[in-house]
Amino acid sequence: MSQQGPAGSSTPPGQLLNVLGVAFGLAGSVGGTIGAGILRTPGLVAAQLPSANWILAIWVLGGTYALLGAICIAELAATLPKAGGWTIYAEAAFGRRAGLLVGWCDWLAHCIGLAWVATTLGELLSSITPLNSTAGAIGVVLLFSGIQVLGVRAGGASQELLSLGKAVAFLVLVAACFLLPPAAGLTTPVEPSTPLATGPAFSGPGLWMPVVLALQAVITTYDGWASPVYFAEEFQEPARDLPRSLIGGVVAVVALYLLINAALLHVLPIPVLANAQIPAADAAQAVLGHWGGTVITGVALLALLGLINTVVMAAPRILYGLARSGLLPSLLAQVSAGGTPVPALLATAGASAVLVVAGSFEHLLAIGAVFYVALPLSGLAALVALRLQQPDRPRPFRCWGYPLTPVLVGVVSLVFLGAAAISEPIDCLMAAGLTALGGLLSLLDQPDEATV
Repeated sequence: MSQQGPAGSSTPPGQLLNVLGVAFGLAGSVGGTIGAGILRTPGLVAAQLPSANWILAIWVLGGTYALLGAICIAELAATLPKAGGWTIYAEAAFGRRAGLLVGWCDWLAHCIGLAWVATTLGELLSSITPLNSTAGAIGVVLLFSGIQVLGVRAGGASQELLSLGKAVAFLVLVAACFLLPPAAGLTTPVEPSTPLATGPAFSGPGLWMPVVLALQAVITTYDGWASPVYFAEEFQEPARDLPRSLIGGVVAVVALYLLINAALLHVLPIPVLANAQIPAADAAQAVLGHWGGTVITGVALLALLGLINTVVMAAPRILYGLARSGLLPSLLAQVSAGGTPVPALLATAGASAVLVVAGSFEHLLAIGAVFYVALPLSGLAALVALRLQQPDRPRPFRCWGYPLTPVLVGVVSLVFLGAAAISEPIDCLMAAGLTALGGLLSLLDQPDEATV
């Protein structure tokens, strides 16, 4: 029996279902962005910058970068509403081999991120349950994989619920912080773990590196805003809902991040904030006393659960898109009656579980950070290439400020990658090696003209 799509149209069995709307898109963007990183990153940023104004300005700058990126990618998503993410745009602009290369890197980055987030959540669970961290991490991956097996409706509902829960939790913490007098929680001077760049050192040549380091941390914390593109063909009205989801999701995250940082700056003096391992925990302790640690553990669990749900939903659709294009075995393109690409889901869960068991994520995360910036950069290149190749193609949404907008985002992305190459050359070489492995895989495919 066929599945009913929007407006009474039928979706043949074994295909993705057109059942998602802008509420899921916003939840996916917010859920794919906000993780436990925002609990830690404000301290890293404060360790580099001399004042609250500088700190907030860097978060605005990072949010602007993400917003401009969302505006660029919204054109691609609305024009090519197909499941798979960045691989779809690379294949359309540059051909099958480019699509396979980009898809390989994208899926690998998702598996790395999923394994790290699951391991972090497993460590939290081990502190409050008898489970060890590895068992907890693998259990969480299997739990959310099971939810996805139920179908896209179940996965979408869980995403909306978890994203709403984490947003409410952060807003409650922010409100509680503002109830205290300024810097009332922790006033004992603490020597920052990273010296603050203040006075004469924070000028001229001394200005550049602290700002770049702070911006690197902020951009990484904003990563994940593009999550809705992986579900593009599952939206009922993709031409309308995808731009709204991408742009609206980034605006919501920027607002929440600014509120969180303002609340932390209200409660914690900058030297204390800069020295804190988890600033939100110190702020919660200032507000709630010994209950603060428990509250932050709960907030972190919510944030991580929502992020895991997003990644477990998105990553299989990369394999699905590659398989449907004939770039991977057709088995990975099989979809259940509930709209879930189950073989691709099992492959993703299995690869992530292997990474969880392997452990040692320091270098894997650095490699992932390179991919998280390079993949949107491939989307920008596809945007420009398709504008040149197909200037008359109908585009339901057009990038605002083109071509200046993609140029600005591209320059910042290249600066980020250049800084990463200087600060973490080994990890960048490892990322290049993994990319080259994808290139070898693409050589097995017959060359083809770019798809449209």
